[in-house]
Amino acid sequence: MTETVAVTRTTSLGVVVGSRDASSGIDRYLGVPYAAAPTHERRFAYPVAHPGWQGVREATSMGATAPQAPYGPVSSRFLAAAEVPGDEYLNLNIWAPEGATGSPVMVWVHGGALAHGSNALDGYDGSAFARDGVVFVSINYRVGVEGFSVLDGAPLNIGLADVVAAFRWVRAEIAAFGGDPANITAVGQSAGATLLWALLARDDARSLMDRAILQSGPPSAAEPPVASRLTRRIAKHLGVPATRAAFAEIPASRLSDAEQTVTHGSTPIGGGLAYSLAIDAELVPRPPLESLRDGAASGIPLLIGLTSEEYRLWLVPTGLVDRLGFLPFALARLRYRVTSRIMRIYRALHPGAARGELLGHLAGDMLIGLPYMKIAKARATRGAPTHFYEFAWRSPVAGLGAAHAVELGFVFDRLDSADWEALSGPDAPQGLADEMHAAWVSFARTGEPGWSGWQEDESIKVFDTEAPAGDTPLVRRLRAWLA
Repeated sequence: MTETVAVTRTTSLGVVVGSRDASSGIDRYLGVPYAAAPTHERRFAYPVAHPGWQGVREATSMGATAPQAPYGPVSSRFLAAAEVPGDEYLNLNIWAPEGATGSPVMVWVHGGALAHGSNALDGYDGSAFARDGVVFVSINYRVGVEGFSVLDGAPLNIGLADVVAAFRWVRAEIAAFGGDPANITAVGQSAGATLLWALLARDDARSLMDRAILQSGPPSAAEPPVASRLTRRIAKHLGVPATRAAFAEIPASRLSDAEQTVTHGSTPIGGGLAYSLAIDAELVPRPPLESLRDGAASGIPLLIGLTSEEYRLWLVPTGLVDRLGFLPFALARLRYRVTSRIMRIYRALHPGAARGELLGHLAGDMLIGLPYMKIAKARATRGAPTHFYEFAWRSPVAGLGAAHAVELGFVFDRLDSADWEALSGPDAPQGLADEMHAAWVSFARTGEPGWSGWQEDESIKVFDTEAPAGDTPLVRRLRAWLA
């Protein structure tokens, strides 16, 4: 049985007591609020400061999780979820080395298509980072209807505003937990990376973070009429107007049920209704890709990465990869403006691939890979520090291969967590986890992950058990688009 002792820290809001694992020397402070509970008049509004508390607040168990619809039956086989009841779900968790002082800080922003996820997953346990001298913080934010609806009378991008508030809390308070407030690395995957791209595009990005790691999340945002499509469909399903007043009268659980109904069958690759960031003057004045290419965040070192086969998480388990007909494939080619030259390159790089596989590669490249390469190239012209990587190890589970999210057990160095075994199996290579986790830690410490930056030689690090012979198919595809 693990022996723990109480550890106490004082913040500007009050005193928190966490727990220390006596054997590992790792301190944990769980469920610490960074903003007031977003209930009653605070629903569908920007976050406000927490009022604080008297006495000592227990921080020894996971805090509440944001209201959300569950994953569908296929996704839930591979993507873990946690549900902790309570209203104070604008909270964060902290793992710190015993006796830490002035340690580098990493702030984790979870993914989940802006509709799912929380910081309470076992797979997001930050112990391995604390073991290696990092103060690791994982945050919650509002997701789904509560976080990304487009409603008359309500601000846009509420979940993004939560993330801003969490980073401001970390900058102000993390020294009390042994972290260096002048050395904060923002880290996000999937939708978490999308949120961080939006923060990086802000004029005040440098006040929130000093470095950033972004994995597999598109730097995208839509005009409000487009971003509002899912909200309007939910409102129609419920028979109410798409207004703050109407939605605020409906319990969060009923809103989530409606969301689940109208998004059935939607996927990031296959299409359908989904949440997106909305262009608005307050938080996202321009599409993040445009801002980054025009020089935003040039003073912030970036580590950006993606997986070789992002699409397989959605197309393979559902069987869509094998069922795609000629007409949908032709329409997709038109949508992505795929020339005959590009199509020949894709077919040559993937001989014998089914239409679904080719479409998956095209969609993944257009959503994530190509924007990432464009950002890296633009930053290179300004000498902005940028390191690029590809995760290429192929999971044997259910034909997932190097799919979206398979890399997470490696970067967290938690391959034995059931959350990640569902994606990578019980025999995933620990040596690769050692390498990838160490690269993230090194970047948080020094800004150098262990290979040369893009601005020097367009170097792309490949994480796999075997070194590739030359450029990978992913790199060749992306360079073909920019040729």
